[in-house]
Amino acid sequence: MAGKLKVGIVGGTGMVGQRFVTLLENHPWFEVTTIAASRNSAGKTYEEAVANRWKLSSGIPEKVKQIVVKDASNIEEVAGEVDFIFCAVDMKKEEIRALEEAYAKTETPVVSNNSAHRWTPDVPMVIPEINPGHIRVIEAQRKRLGTKNGFIAVKPNCSIQSYVPALHPLKAFGPTKVLACTYQAISGAGKSFADWPEMVDNVIPFIGGEEEKSEQEPLRIWGEIRDGAIVKTDAPLITTQCIRVPVTDGHMAAVYVSFEKKPSREEIIQLWRSFKGRPQELELPSAPNPFLTYFEEDNRPQTRLDRDLGNGMGVAIGRLREDTLFDYKFVSLSHNTVRGAAGGAVLIAELLKAEGYIQAK
Repeated sequence: MAGKLKVGIVGGTGMVGQRFVTLLENHPWFEVTTIAASRNSAGKTYEEAVANRWKLSSGIPEKVKQIVVKDASNIEEVAGEVDFIFCAVDMKKEEIRALEEAYAKTETPVVSNNSAHRWTPDVPMVIPEINPGHIRVIEAQRKRLGTKNGFIAVKPNCSIQSYVPALHPLKAFGPTKVLACTYQAISGAGKSFADWPEMVDNVIPFIGGEEEKSEQEPLRIWGEIRDGAIVKTDAPLITTQCIRVPVTDGHMAAVYVSFEKKPSREEIIQLWRSFKGRPQELELPSAPNPFLTYFEEDNRPQTRLDRDLGNGMGVAIGRLREDTLFDYKFVSLSHNTVRGAAGGAVLIAELLKAEGYIQAK
């Protein structure tokens, strides 16, 4: 534990909370010292609290089994034991917004997996390889909150991380139109086949709110800071369809894109294979290297084969070819509960620590 930052997981008993616990088990910078959840779990050991609802294939890490779960609403108590928190609670959006701001006002940085603050103008919504500079808006947020160290940073929606990383290296060619159809795993709904048997041998062509998020959040990711707020861009025009498929983990996207200046196929693949972001430059512990992997095989990427690239933090791409209506089409894949959820938030925390925004209290 010596030298490691003390971490709290607020909402630690749900599926994303469980993923946080497993990803942080042997983290070189962070140590889980506190877990908080609802009043129903408070007072139980973590092992007792998740005994009948542990959803991951790996077992509960020994280090956290005997941690006594705290009530997440006891903000001062939880905040007093940690240097920062990850937040993955299941509450109404207005309740989450209030909870996260209350934690931030105790001078505790909050790295959130929730969607409640994704459109708060001075809260950075970050994919670390793509828009690391957005963390500078934290200075304006701290002024608003009246804090010196406390703030909120959020992770974007899991679905966009299957295709936005593939589009980002191509921004120089001016993408104008994007159509993305996402095929999303059941873990994105916090479910497994054991508790959602209706998904076996089934496809559901609707995920509530997902298409709006998938069309709008990339524009904020590619936006800019102006007057202490992140202002979204207005291009490219993005339309999506989001479909639930009978897969445990891994969101796949079929993507179509047109450009102002059409690149060659070879230029696109070279840009994908050579792309490095700030996490790779800093050699952050959770940063995949490479971030993007392109497959030449016609039948790749495949969910079972490729979702764990880079320990679940990499993005797999394949089937790049010209299209009859758009300039190009391709398929891409990311692990939705690692890169798209807990792992993405851990990488944000690593970036924030490396850039001096998170430190020991």
